[in-house]
Amino acid sequence: MNVIRCLTLSVASLIAFTPTVRAGSEADFKKIAPKVAQTVGELLEKAHYSRRRLDDTVSRQFLKNYLERLDYNHLFFTQKDMDGFSAKYATTLDDSIMAGDLDPSVKIYDVYRKRVEDRVVKVKALLGEKFDFNGTRSVEINRQKSPWPKDEAEADQIWRDRIEGELLDRTLMNDKVETPVKVVGRRYDQLLRGLHEQTNEDVMAGFLSVLCETYDPHSEYMSRSQMDNFNINISLQLVGIGAVLVSEEGYAKIRELVPGGPADLSGRIKVGDRISAVAQGPGDFVETVDMKLDKVVEMIRGKEDTVVRLRTIPANATDPSARKVVEITRKKVQLKEQAAKAEIVERTLADGKTARIGWIILPSFYADMQKSGGKSTTKDVLVLLERLKKENIQGLVMDLRRNGGGSLEEAVNLTGLFIKSGPVVMARDSNNRNSVLRDKDKAIHYDGPMLVVTNKLSASASEIFAAALQDYNRAVVVGDSTTFGKGTVQTMVELGNIIPLSLSGKATGNEAGALKLTIQKFYRISGGSTQLQGVAADVKLPSLWDQSDIGEVALKGPMPYDTIDPVAYDKWDRPLFKPELKQRSAARIAADEEFQWILEDMARMKSRVAENKVSLNEKSRRAELDEDKARKEKRTAERAKLKHSEEKVYSVTLDNAAEPELQLKKEKKIVKETGEKKDGDTKPADGEDEDAEFAADDAASKLDPIRSESINILNDLIELSRTPPATASSEKTTAASK
Repeated sequence: MNVIRCLTLSVASLIAFTPTVRAGSEADFKKIAPKVAQTVGELLEKAHYSRRRLDDTVSRQFLKNYLERLDYNHLFFTQKDMDGFSAKYATTLDDSIMAGDLDPSVKIYDVYRKRVEDRVVKVKALLGEKFDFNGTRSVEINRQKSPWPKDEAEADQIWRDRIEGELLDRTLMNDKVETPVKVVGRRYDQLLRGLHEQTNEDVMAGFLSVLCETYDPHSEYMSRSQMDNFNINISLQLVGIGAVLVSEEGYAKIRELVPGGPADLSGRIKVGDRISAVAQGPGDFVETVDMKLDKVVEMIRGKEDTVVRLRTIPANATDPSARKVVEITRKKVQLKEQAAKAEIVERTLADGKTARIGWIILPSFYADMQKSGGKSTTKDVLVLLERLKKENIQGLVMDLRRNGGGSLEEAVNLTGLFIKSGPVVMARDSNNRNSVLRDKDKAIHYDGPMLVVTNKLSASASEIFAAALQDYNRAVVVGDSTTFGKGTVQTMVELGNIIPLSLSGKATGNEAGALKLTIQKFYRISGGSTQLQGVAADVKLPSLWDQSDIGEVALKGPMPYDTIDPVAYDKWDRPLFKPELKQRSAARIAADEEFQWILEDMARMKSRVAENKVSLNEKSRRAELDEDKARKEKRTAERAKLKHSEEKVYSVTLDNAAEPELQLKKEKKIVKETGEKKDGDTKPADGEDEDAEFAADDAASKLDPIRSESINILNDLIELSRTPPATASSEKTTAASK
């Protein structure tokens, strides 16, 4: 398989289901690792878009990137370590790769492992000390741009402040169940467990991936399991039991069940259950306690219609020794929650009329790359679109927020649903040869008023789609100031297909993994790249995602922005009234409390990031918490006083699109089209950002001022399209041959 893809930003999560089981994979990888390293190096030199030699200059950057990948917060290594690594490896890693020698990766990692182990011993000693939290010191929050400690003594002080800060954080939480010392101690136990779970295969694969990323942020080496997960992510289907696992205190724990999957349908597996052993069919159980999560996942994988048995500890068990054996037959599972879905929004306007808007949510540009006629973003959106048109929507919104991309072909085909025909995107390869990808379908499946909503996490294929509709003057782009800025195209090269090596008389297969390699840059049909600059919004809305540290420009070693000659295309012959839309939206934003709060939060976050430190004084910290609490309580009270607006929302999915009656999603009063928060609504979508407010504009619709204002803008566009002002004629353009 060597299919060009406009790849997504994030690839798969820890999912206990993929096509096959392979025993002895680590031993197999060890045999072929030298040839894998050589092949990766050769492909980077000869096939990467930059055609950059793997030389001493790359070697120095490679070493720097690898050490920062291991110790990204500059906490475990000292400057003495850095000097030693530099003297030994700065100009030799390139030679090692070309010689198929991955020993440096293991030796560097061994030093890292020793530093972490030694540091955890010191942390445990610190946890036995008493801290009064009465001093005037502070602790640095983010050390990624700080120098490594010059020696062990300086490192000890940095860590003393850090542990004091962690203990103070837990003390301020007033946890009546677990002491701060116990919680922080467990955190470092988990750090050690994860460290010791890393195999040499993991270390070498990570090393090669950093090498690829030294050429550009989106080239990557993928191990066999990562490649399997990528295929799941891009096709939205898999074979397995349909359960998402996380590692917790040595157990693989059920975090989520895929609705309609085998585990869900069995009725015998529950979220929170822990897996203690796995057996294949009638075979013997293998204990999985303290086993690396990837290995547990691999044991649960298997072919369709085969049986796996799980020995579980039920989440609701009162007896800690309770065990239950569950037998599940593996089946094909569709990841429906990640597929396109739609809503029909009925909103009562100020004049008493009802506006009916179609809203399509597209999480990614997915496609079954291995099966002709398989899963397709374009086919799914068309199904939803036909139902929305049947319901007489007056306008359409395509919501691409947090859509990291996916299939380049799907981006082109989806664009074709909204234009007559013509070029969609251009690409240039390393030989400066240009190609044009076109929509050849002359049918327009929707020709009404249209918005595309984006944010800083909209990338790659999302940017192709948004840029094309913007260039054609077909839709108004609304959202963050720009999109992510990923303007490169990758191909997936399965290394087992090109490595001339056999193992015990058999081909290497995909044990060699795959190389995700940047081979092209893509360009708008107007000539400019989306690389670094992204797609600028026609109407900008305040958003907490709109930060300078999010996007391609914030990544290491991004490829540069450039332009090529535009291609001829015919613009949409209807005006979009962008100046009027911007003016009306700006007036609403200035009077909208939710947006003003977002602007306040953006300023506060920017200040915190710039300060990059937090006090170790408990009294000072409690005062800050009291201030935050008072601000939130004030906002809650102010929200309660806002005027109410009525809205009905109908859910349209791929499962119910053909049903005769619409399914009402919710029918309720909402506050200023945003609503009030409920318990549990403030958890960030990625589960990692502890500042819940950061996810506010990307949460459910009742907390989503971006969604509400986008509908306002679309209603303005509908109104202006019906009764265009006299000045609108100046915006009308029929061609863009440049």
